[in-house]
Amino acid sequence: MASSTISGVGSGVDTQAIVKALVEAEKAPKQAQITAQQKTTTTQLSAVGSVKSAMEAYRAAIAKLNTASSFTGLAATSSEEKFAKVTLGDSASSGSYALHVEKLATASKTQSAVFADGTSTVVNSGSEAQILTISQSDTDHRVSIPAGATLQQTRDLINTQLQSKGLSANILTDANGSRLVMTSQTTGKGSDITVASGTLGLGTFTRVGELAQNAEYTIDGIAMESTSNKVTSAISGVNLELIAKGDSSIKVASNTDTLKTSVQSFVTAYNALIGSINSQTKVTATGETATTTAGALTGDATMRQLVSTLRGELLNGSGSGALASLSQIGLNTDQKTGLLSLDNKKWDKAVATGGADVAGLFTGDKGLITRMTKATDSYVGTTGVLASRTSSLDAKLTDLDTEQKALDRRIESLQLSLSAKYNAMDSLVAKLRASSSSIMTTLNSLNNPKTT
Repeated sequence: MASSTISGVGSGVDTQAIVKALVEAEKAPKQAQITAQQKTTTTQLSAVGSVKSAMEAYRAAIAKLNTASSFTGLAATSSEEKFAKVTLGDSASSGSYALHVEKLATASKTQSAVFADGTSTVVNSGSEAQILTISQSDTDHRVSIPAGATLQQTRDLINTQLQSKGLSANILTDANGSRLVMTSQTTGKGSDITVASGTLGLGTFTRVGELAQNAEYTIDGIAMESTSNKVTSAISGVNLELIAKGDSSIKVASNTDTLKTSVQSFVTAYNALIGSINSQTKVTATGETATTTAGALTGDATMRQLVSTLRGELLNGSGSGALASLSQIGLNTDQKTGLLSLDNKKWDKAVATGGADVAGLFTGDKGLITRMTKATDSYVGTTGVLASRTSSLDAKLTDLDTEQKALDRRIESLQLSLSAKYNAMDSLVAKLRASSSSIMTTLNSLNNPKTT
């Protein structure tokens, strides 16, 4: 909005324009410095944040691969997944097994009496809270039901307090009314639940269906049982999920495609991290004159050290047997970008004779994944290098904000001071002009002859 103040009335000079020019000339150098530093610091803060996120994603990805099963070169299959599913754990070995599922493990369920008034039925008509006790195995769970509580409120109280214990409540309603149903998430023989409602108006709880039972199945004709339908110890290194009664064939066999997938997953995770660092540190030539533009972290010592650490671990071979280095399985580093690539011909040749040795390169106490994790430990966490760098840049932005406010106050004070001085000058000039005009009028009257 333009100022309505008339400037330089007495002197005829635009004093406001002069003050504005002087103030801008005083402010411009410091303002340019602060603005440039704010832009640089903000850009660096964003860049460090990107690398930090990429580092966390990389560590999470390789952590999932740091198991022997990821690099065994084995694959597990079930001929009939409608009866049983299979996944590999650690220490699995080749083999085939005939699985017959006879019974699934079941959980316990019990119900209250039926209430014709439905969910709004008051189950505690007394004046004090009453205790509802749900017992399972050797454990009693007690829920306090306040005076005036309805069937629905009782259900909600049970779920709030006991869902974390594997117990839940629901209400089933039909033409006869509503009943409270208690269900256990724990399966297996001996896990039945009983409910004692005391003086609450819930009636006697009765069992729904059969008693909880174990899963019953055979492996190669050997009778076995499990309290859960997820069986993790029947076959060493193999996890079974029993789905329904029936027969299926479980096979664990060599599969180089599975092994290659794990290696490629490592390559993808590593390249994502290096790619993030490269994007923040590269120098780009643009335009016909090839003007160079530096990345936010170009020349940054922290980034140089991080890349050096990562590359050092790639070169630090620790394999055993026929394979002792990544280059032997076809993993190579691009000298310009630092990205990894997998030579398929070298890979196929290496796994044909030493596939069992690939796990030694990546897993174990001296494997690449463990070493990479240890090497990057100092860069992550709330006290890590990247977090500290972020804190330092945040502090710098705060300091620059303080400098900006100080500059604004100084410039405001300068503007007020200069305005006062130029206004005083203008007033003085106006007075001098008035005096000059009065004197000239007097002199002119003296020079005129008097008329008679």
